[in-house]
Amino acid sequence: MIKISNRLNNLAESATLKMAAMSRSLIAEGKDVIALSLGEPDFETPHHIREAAKAAIDAGHNKYTPVNGLADLRKAISNKFMRDNGLDYSADQIVVSTGAKQSLANVINALIDPGDEVIVASPFWVSYAAQVQLAEGKLIELHAGIERDFKVTPDMLEAAITDKTKIFLFSSPCNPTGAVYSKEELQGLAEVIGSREGIYVVADEIYEHINFIGGHQSIGQFDCLADRVVTVNGLSKGFAMTGWRLGYIGAPTAIAKACTKMQGQITSGTCVIAQMAAIEALGDNLKRTYEMREAFLRRRNLVLELLGKIPGLKLNVPEGAFYVFPDASAFFGSSDGDTQIKNVDDLCMYLLEDANVAVVTGSAFGNDKCFRISYAAADERLIEAAERIKVSLGKLQPVAVA
Repeated sequence: MIKISNRLNNLAESATLKMAAMSRSLIAEGKDVIALSLGEPDFETPHHIREAAKAAIDAGHNKYTPVNGLADLRKAISNKFMRDNGLDYSADQIVVSTGAKQSLANVINALIDPGDEVIVASPFWVSYAAQVQLAEGKLIELHAGIERDFKVTPDMLEAAITDKTKIFLFSSPCNPTGAVYSKEELQGLAEVIGSREGIYVVADEIYEHINFIGGHQSIGQFDCLADRVVTVNGLSKGFAMTGWRLGYIGAPTAIAKACTKMQGQITSGTCVIAQMAAIEALGDNLKRTYEMREAFLRRRNLVLELLGKIPGLKLNVPEGAFYVFPDASAFFGSSDGDTQIKNVDDLCMYLLEDANVAVVTGSAFGNDKCFRISYAAADERLIEAAERIKVSLGKLQPVAVA
């Protein structure tokens, strides 16, 4: 009998990937499943980026690259950080990885010793918890509910800090909630961290370009956090390049070197063709990116309108990313006569089996009242999904307590 390590046995499977796999299985059985579980743009990678990749192949770019990425790409990322975010990271402070997920794993493992605490703004992306667990750190969740648009406050952050705190980790725009922190909100959080020694901020900005309220704000802009911020980004969301697997960080030099050291023992440099395409993507031609953002905004409004007609769902207005995170706790303790809904996990399985709509339970994101809907899908599928959800939820009636 093969004995798998306790480290892996104790690790939860990614809830988003698990639901995607279940959806594919049902589709293979002939079911018409509408999959709204994965955070994957349904658009094609912009033409000029694909052409840059073809040109790279034809030019013979097929060798290993430096572990931390091609020099020209790191220079392009440095220029992008200054141009778009006002952040001064030199090329030597950039590390290119196989997706922003690897970027985050590198940073967490570079900074966390066993027992160190990582404060996360909850709800949070599913892999944060698993990555902290693998590094033998302790996850400290700051719970912000729908009534405050899922955003933590400086007072909440201040109260969570202990002498073991090493990282404050958050995303803006946020996966799964779509929450976007304003400059003033970020400054309040920055001042709390800036007043303490030895605490670093890891800012996940992968949804930077899908922002519906104006210019994106980075927490690294504040002087009180000089040399204390790691900014994580990538190409998957804003450029519809999920399968290209390219993420990157800007970080204090010592952290960048540590991430390069770790990556050198895991993957080395990411795909050279993806890196050459990324140089083109990070240039000034963002026309297609902005068109995708406008499509996501229109879809957000459509989904909010449709879900707003379903009694029992509680909604807020997400200001970025491509998710809606409704509170469905009104349905807990209900049944359609066959299936009893005790919690949000039950509700999501019920929607998959009864409505053939795949969504992701909020418990995977640190919230046990909500579920996540990705609206990175065609309008007609979103309309159909909302109608199916409405019909299925309409079958649920409160269960009488004996």
